[in-house]
Amino acid sequence: MNKLFWLLFLFWGATAFPQDKPEPLDGPNRPFHDDLLDNLQGQWTLKGHVAGHPGDAELDATWVLNHQFLRVHEKGKAAIAGRPLYEAEVYIGYDNTSERYVIHWIDIYGGRFSETIGYGLRSGNSIQFIFEYPDGPFHNTFSWNPDSKRWRFLLEQKNDAGKWGIFSDRTAAKISSK
Repeated sequence: MNKLFWLLFLFWGATAFPQDKPEPLDGPNRPFHDDLLDNLQGQWTLKGHVAGHPGDAELDATWVLNHQFLRVHEKGKAAIAGRPLYEAEVYIGYDNTSERYVIHWIDIYGGRFSETIGYGLRSGNSIQFIFEYPDGPFHNTFSWNPDSKRWRFLLEQKNDAGKWGIFSDRTAAKISSK
């Protein structure tokens, strides 16, 4: 009888005073707010080079999916001879548990290369995303210049000799709204 009393008392105590579970670090109740990426919202003109070719494009960036991701839509302005016009949907979020940015890059090159998720760390006004693609590592660094109000996107890859080289270097200027 004594054991039954204590079991009932423990059960009553657990239900009468429920334990509050801590809020998860990630999820729908934890929207992603980032003072650096907030600067990327809006419409941009992108100028520079990609693999030795002009890489002019337009960007449109907006917060989506309950403010969990910054969606960046890139659309090229001119096709490179023999290739289709470049277009990509990029989703940038943050993994609070791992304390790092995540980036999903989906583009015209299809499923094989979109399987690879990138991870990034912030340093000042830059985020360096690292992708481990099937054909080798790739770095994509987003850098914000608060004085010029421009973004620089520097993409680097390792060549067959194991040396890093520039794949693309472009600068984004905001399209002024009238």
